[in-house]
Amino acid sequence: MHLSISVLALYGAWKWGDWKNWNRYHATMLYLISMNLLYFFLCKDRMLWRIVPDAGIPYVISELLYLFIVFPATVLLFIGNYPTSTGRKLLHILKWVGIYIGLEALGKLFGKIEYFHGWNIFYSFLFLCVMFPMLRLHYLKPLIAYIVSLVIIAVLLMYFKVSLNSSSLGLIWT
Repeated sequence: MHLSISVLALYGAWKWGDWKNWNRYHATMLYLISMNLLYFFLCKDRMLWRIVPDAGIPYVISELLYLFIVFPATVLLFIGNYPTSTGRKLLHILKWVGIYIGLEALGKLFGKIEYFHGWNIFYSFLFLCVMFPMLRLHYLKPLIAYIVSLVIIAVLLMYFKVSLNSSSLGLIWT
């Protein structure tokens, strides 16, 4: 499933992506990648969700497919095709939330994603309703997006009781 999603993302980006202006979206691609990496770093001892590898592809490779193919393709398509009319903006965001939550629901149905510590598909839906506007915010005002992201991260860490002690961060104090 994860390889199929990566191939679909590549195809979608190739067919409908704004490749002429890809460099305008590069920082937002890195923002999405870095936020996902931060999740792995902060939650390594208390994961809230985890994809289940398939097709004989190791877990790390499956995650790398998302980090370096699916997420950049998503930004290229989401931001590169962002509408100018106010009414269409909300529909555009809802379309992308629908795509992501639909794929996650399929993943859950087929055992390709696991939830832990109270996380569920409803939280994923809420998260996606925040994530896509945050991508747009980062594209327009990156500093504000990083500040808002810090607040969101702090709230999520507290709500899901993710500890930030030195051992969970992998720090060695001498």
